Amino acid sequence: MTQTFTNKPPIIIAHRGASGYRPEHTLASYELAIDLGADYIEPDLVITKDGILIARHENEISETSDIANHPEFAHLKTTKIIDNEIKTGWFTEDFTIAEIKTLTAKEPIPQLRPQNLVYDGIFPIPTFTEIIDLAQQKSQETGRKIGIYPETKHPSYFQTIGLPLEDTLLCNLQKINLPIFIQSFEVSNLKQLSQKTDLPLVQLINETGKPYDFVINHDPRTYTDLLNQKGLKEITEYAQAIGVNKNLLIPRDNHGQLLSPTSLIINAHAANLQVHTWTFRNEDFFLPLDCQANPEKEYQLFFNLGVDGVFSDYPDKAVKVKLHEQFIIKSLNRSCPTFHSYQ
Repeated sequence: MTQTFTNKPPIIIAHRGASGYRPEHTLASYELAIDLGADYIEPDLVITKDGILIARHENEISETSDIANHPEFAHLKTTKIIDNEIKTGWFTEDFTIAEIKTLTAKEPIPQLRPQNLVYDGIFPIPTFTEIIDLAQQKSQETGRKIGIYPETKHPSYFQTIGLPLEDTLLCNLQKINLPIFIQSFEVSNLKQLSQKTDLPLVQLINETGKPYDFVINHDPRTYTDLLNQKGLKEITEYAQAIGVNKNLLIPRDNHGQLLSPTSLIINAHAANLQVHTWTFRNEDFFLPLDCQANPEKEYQLFFNLGVDGVFSDYPDKAVKVKLHEQFIIKSLNRSCPTFHSYQ
């Protein structure tokens, strides 16, 4: 699938919905994100033991649900190794969808977002089909197509336990006519998906570590190796975009101060890959030292760098800055006809 770069404004991807305002991965969070102007909503997908895709950041759900308050499920608490990490709690693959639907979501970072605690215990955990239905309904109501940007979580792990995510994901997406990106931190499942669908795929890349399928396949490469010329070229063979940790575009020093931008966005665009970056949040805890109490400044820096999309917990903030930047560009174009670059 060929990409063409036309200096379009970046897409705003609501990271787990409007997760700064509502508990993440709930229909309420997604609906609010759409109402706040997000172009895409982003569900992380895991699966139940009866094969239903649901939206949770992890398959271990003690941090994002009220499962600990359900004595009827106490016997299902266990310890597992997920992508080489030991985790203790309750795992979605041990529950039917009927059992999952008895749970409610809770705010996973209450120390940073105490305002969201009022919503604990209210919203159920949504299935992927419910999220699709919401996007279709809101698209009809608003007259604009709401994109869906699902992530396959721990795909190699789910394959090893006989609950692969990919075919169910494609089946769920088969009959909808909305913008779609499918993302993964692993490589092999994206390559498999590229053989089964023409939907655009996104290779997620962190600033440290390596894809878990590289670990189990004894591939010595790391995420860093995917960012050189050879790595980017390989990505173009199966994906249309990279979704990168924003520190890979503008690094920070040991004090959290921003350094000079890298050449990654130039190199990726030269390889004909879109660049989406994550994650933008309002809280000073997450902001670089240069942007404390001023999240708008961080958006401006990355928009001016030429990113094609941003993942945001506060999509209204991202939309507001994007519209402001577009207004500036239009004003410059009117006053200086030779100025045509969004960057």
